[in-house]
Amino acid sequence: MVPCMRLYAFIGKKLESLVDIIGNCHPYKKWIDNYSCEAFQAAALQSENLLDKLSVTLTGEELDIMQKLYHQAMKLEMEFFLAQPVDQPTVVPLSKKHNHVTIFSDFDLTCTVVDSCTVFADIAMATSPNSVHAHPESQSQITKMPLTKLKNTWEELVKQYAEEYELLMESLLVNQKEVEKFDYEGLRKALEQLSEFEKRANVRVTESKILKGLNLDDIKHAGQHLVLQDGCMNFFQGVVKDQNLNASIHVVSYCWCGDLIRSAFESGGITNLQLHANEFVYEGHVSTGEIIKKVETPLDKHQVFTNVIKEHEQTNISIYIGDSIGDLLCLVEADIGIVVGSSSSLRKLGGHYGVSFMPLWLGLVMKQREHVEGSGFSWTQRSGVVY
Repeated sequence: MVPCMRLYAFIGKKLESLVDIIGNCHPYKKWIDNYSCEAFQAAALQSENLLDKLSVTLTGEELDIMQKLYHQAMKLEMEFFLAQPVDQPTVVPLSKKHNHVTIFSDFDLTCTVVDSCTVFADIAMATSPNSVHAHPESQSQITKMPLTKLKNTWEELVKQYAEEYELLMESLLVNQKEVEKFDYEGLRKALEQLSEFEKRANVRVTESKILKGLNLDDIKHAGQHLVLQDGCMNFFQGVVKDQNLNASIHVVSYCWCGDLIRSAFESGGITNLQLHANEFVYEGHVSTGEIIKKVETPLDKHQVFTNVIKEHEQTNISIYIGDSIGDLLCLVEADIGIVVGSSSSLRKLGGHYGVSFMPLWLGLVMKQREHVEGSGFSWTQRSGVVY
């Protein structure tokens, strides 16, 4: 019981917050009252504190044994609940017998902790001829920019991008009146302006030549060691390994170099996802500074999304996971759009055009109620609701 106390306490509190929505006439009232009460919350905390104290003197081997016991206890608990009969239709799992689930995901700051642009800048600076980290034997015939010039150029590009982005966001919010009802066409027109901005920014990057002379092996090494968001790799691994899940994964990214993304996922054993991103142009294994531009803008992402959806039958369910304004059109177009992180610009622009942001947990509960009550439910595209 001890390994599961924190889980019970968490679930109890979560369910308690929904009592006002679903009322008290349900068979789980006693269970919720028991595990959401302050006494049980305190007992869970006390148990954890006691175990922390008792484990101080344990060896590494003993801690590993305790961890395995915890995992086994949680596994048995999950199997117990999964074995219970469910006497009502449910909205999850999403993948039924004949359904195909298409999962789309952004990469930068959705999967990663840092933007990939910064990763490429770091590689360029670390391998610059004047850098203390540069290895003479790795230098190619392609002339690379001196370190000082590289730093100054990168700082100027970042500064110009940030300043112009802020001005664009301000103009989009000021020049268009805020609406109460979701305005898809208005949102699309706003993102057309953002698309032109992103294209201009990429032109400046290629003209600057800061990406010239990067070695493919360095890029792959950086991808293998990228820090991902907690649970990200486990999520995709779970989708890939679940033989009962009829799903496909598409990563859609502005990232300048698809090799970085492929290396990141391959490091976790994921080799069969479909990637839609830009690519470096190489001479041998060294970048020329040019980019094969495939996905630069919100409209490009939306076009990828639309093309993939057309390939599947009407039974397809689409899920899009993203974090920024560049993902917004796909988030509202998907059956289920899920926002990762807390981008203020995403919420401001989305809210301005009538997009509603609902907690995923609450949205799931409301859909379940609709399903049980027989009023009919659906995961609707262009509903103006993202989670």
